[in-house]
Amino acid sequence: MVHDIWLEFLKIVKEEAGSRVVETWFKAVSLQQWDQQNKLVYLQAPNAFVQDWIKSNYVPLIELHLKRLLNVDQVKVVFIGSQPAEAQVKADVVPISTELVLAKAEETILPAESLLKRKPGGHRSYSFDSFVVGPNNSLAYAAAQAVAEKPGIIYNPLFIYGDSGLGKTHLLHAIGAEIKNRHKKAVTLYQTADRFVNEFINAIRFDKVHQFQSKYKSVDILLIDDIQFISNKESTQEAFFHIFNTLYDAEKQIVFSSDAFPHDISGIAERLKYRLSWGLVVDMHVPTLETKVAILKKKAEINNENLSDEVAHFIASRVVSNVRELEGSLIRVMAFASLTNQPITIELAQKVLIRAQEVNKTNVGFERIVKCVSKYYSYDLSALRSKNRSKELSFVRQVTMFLMKKITDKSLRDIGIFLGGRDHSTVMHALDKVQTHAQENNEFQTTLKQIEEDILSSAH
Repeated sequence: MVHDIWLEFLKIVKEEAGSRVVETWFKAVSLQQWDQQNKLVYLQAPNAFVQDWIKSNYVPLIELHLKRLLNVDQVKVVFIGSQPAEAQVKADVVPISTELVLAKAEETILPAESLLKRKPGGHRSYSFDSFVVGPNNSLAYAAAQAVAEKPGIIYNPLFIYGDSGLGKTHLLHAIGAEIKNRHKKAVTLYQTADRFVNEFINAIRFDKVHQFQSKYKSVDILLIDDIQFISNKESTQEAFFHIFNTLYDAEKQIVFSSDAFPHDISGIAERLKYRLSWGLVVDMHVPTLETKVAILKKKAEINNENLSDEVAHFIASRVVSNVRELEGSLIRVMAFASLTNQPITIELAQKVLIRAQEVNKTNVGFERIVKCVSKYYSYDLSALRSKNRSKELSFVRQVTMFLMKKITDKSLRDIGIFLGGRDHSTVMHALDKVQTHAQENNEFQTTLKQIEEDILSSAH
């Protein structure tokens, strides 16, 4: 069950810090043991370099989310010895680049099919059979199946959009897996947009742009996840524009996912927006209660757990935002039951999930939080977004970040982008600083609670 906890953690980090951070640093790390009595998490890294980098940059992020996933007040991360050389070779992902470390030239351009294979277990759980269909996603599901049956013939490109955590990535992998089953020789490539950007940058760095272009133009099926992340990257968009034209003219299947309708994505050239919507555009919504219950029962069945209707309805009624959060709640319940050797009952589920925020987080927007913070501190949104780093303004900005993370279900990356395009690590630092200050200063702790109460009361 600790393996499931770590997989859930990876999903969260992907939302918080981006898939590039997950692919580069966390996919090769494994959760080996959870010592519940001493609140110790034992992690194993593939080598000393990755271990040191994570220690220096990501331990607060790990502790923040594992505390919630393990349903405890505190967690301490302990690294055990690096994997032996043989295990390193078998690791799913080897770190390839960061802003500070030059990528290895031979790893800059990967073979066309490698990324789909590099996913843990090939994402065997991401199939059409394991996808629960409901009124919220039936059109997207049907379109995905049609594309898998006749790639390049109908619905090309297929564009699936909707909020984070609703199953878009699941459908993209299901399409790729089904096509590979039907057409063994088909070259299928799943890629996240931000990894595409990073790979293109490395191609420029190592003078391998031609090889980069050749790789993408040689695929039969191209699946691009979170295409919105090529926004405001003109050179990358230009490269992708030519790749798209080549594949489309050759009747190769292209599938995109995004969090917005093509023409609503800012920072993307109009000619590219036009091409994104050439085929079929379908959306996905938050699932109904009945669909959420079905998802929970299916997920539990996959994990050889017998989930009662009572527990399934309880979990489904508490989670309102997305499927990822829904599955995360179930994993926390199953993990707690497994780690404490207890059956999954309604009482246990209530105990595990009782700390969940009672307020519907989707009712609280960033603007509302900024407005309430401004009543206590004389800084408006433009000031918070500015590059001004005066001590007082920086502190108010950190308070705002802290409240945004605590009250909403948005990621560190979303918060950083909203407040002037700041990095997720900046937000992470803000959370630590505000929490520490609140523990040391009772007056500030009272003010923080007052602001939070104002925000929550204004949301009703």
